[in-house]
Amino acid sequence: MLVFLAMANESEKLRIDKYLWAIRIFKTRSLATEACKAGRVKLNGQNVKPSYVVKVGDTFAVQKGIERKVIFVTGLLERRVDAKTAIQFYEDHTPVEETHGYKSMFQAPILKRDRGAGRPTKRDRREIDDLKSSEWWKNED
Repeated sequence: MLVFLAMANESEKLRIDKYLWAIRIFKTRSLATEACKAGRVKLNGQNVKPSYVVKVGDTFAVQKGIERKVIFVTGLLERRVDAKTAIQFYEDHTPVEETHGYKSMFQAPILKRDRGAGRPTKRDRREIDDLKSSEWWKNED
């Protein structure tokens, strides 16, 4: 009986790098391991090693490129599953300001030319430069 309890506790242990890979924060487990080693995964402001054992109720701050996420662990997941299932094993506590800031970066106004219009003429180029230097364009950002 004592051996069985030890085995049950052993199976409940899950490394942070494996957990972050399983819930689809990182594409590969090695990327999750590298993020932990580089100090981009934090628990209460402290860097976490890739071998840290995840517990239900932990809150991790994960930096992935320019994106920041705050993850609250609601369940342990050893194997990688589809995104809809993975969402059930964590809660995203990322502040709304950071989420909107990240998304708005990709919605910046873009100048487009008609397909097949060719290179801009000197006159077109001057108009584009004038537009970019105008107050209207600066206020859009």
